[in-house]
Amino acid sequence: MSNIDELQRRITTAMDRVAQGLDKIGGGPAGPDPEMEQALEDERTANAQLTERVRALKTKSDAENASLRAQIDEAQARISQLDVELQRVRRSNTQLSEACEALREANEEGVGEPHLINKAMLAELEGLRAARASDVAETSAILAALTPLLDTAGKPYEPSNEENV
Repeated sequence: MSNIDELQRRITTAMDRVAQGLDKIGGGPAGPDPEMEQALEDERTANAQLTERVRALKTKSDAENASLRAQIDEAQARISQLDVELQRVRRSNTQLSEACEALREANEEGVGEPHLINKAMLAELEGLRAARASDVAETSAILAALTPLLDTAGKPYEPSNEENV
């Protein structure tokens, strides 16, 4: 009989331990942890804010890229115009040199040709016009490059919100 009493005692002890384990498992909160829910909501809010910030930065970046592209296109157009004007100056100078050479030859022969003098004067006049147009195009290109620098030079430096991150 002592064997039965011993086994009964052991079974009772085991059943008590099982009951205690079940109490521990069943004693936890039935619903989600409020602290975890708050932390999850905070993370969701932070994620939404970061997503919006990335979207705003991308929009700003796209706008700045478009502005820079427009400035590059304008600068390329000015450089093309300057190149056209410089080619015009070169042609005019070549014509002027040819007219002066013809006038020099006519003077060496002792024959003053009025049409050569007129031709030389017209070539010189065209050269002056081309030089002026070239100067205007060059000045315009320089002003276009300096204007943004001068606009920002007068303003005090103000760090943006993105630089503070």
